[in-house]
Amino acid sequence: MSDIKGIAHFSIPVSDIDKSLAFYTQIVGCKHLATPPKRHLSFIDAGGVCLILVKQAHAINPVLQESEGVHHSFVIASDRFDAAVERLRQNNIEIIGEEDRQGGVVNGPRIYFRDPDGTVLEFINLTSYVNGHDDH
Repeated sequence: MSDIKGIAHFSIPVSDIDKSLAFYTQIVGCKHLATPPKRHLSFIDAGGVCLILVKQAHAINPVLQESEGVHHSFVIASDRFDAAVERLRQNNIEIIGEEDRQGGVVNGPRIYFRDPDGTVLEFINLTSYVNGHDDH
């Protein structure tokens, strides 16, 4: 049994706040919430979950490689999924993976791409999520 009600926020390391803020708002579709005057971090909203872009002094992903499963996934409404994929293509964002996975824990069509620092991101049209709750 868990006392967790949800996720308050999670952080993504970035090398340039302004560049990453533009990417996450204009390309990914997040909403800008606040950026303190020091510009060392920026708060954005991803469909009701707060993300914090946090400036790091060192290279974030010095060698681009397979994500080995490490990535951040954004649920896209089914009627907006194709438009979100097209927005990536129109902005010359490389699609590094694409599949329609069914029968697992997190199911649905999905694509994988990278943010400006090489962090792997996913757009998913979530068709089902097996959350392990037994409501009986």
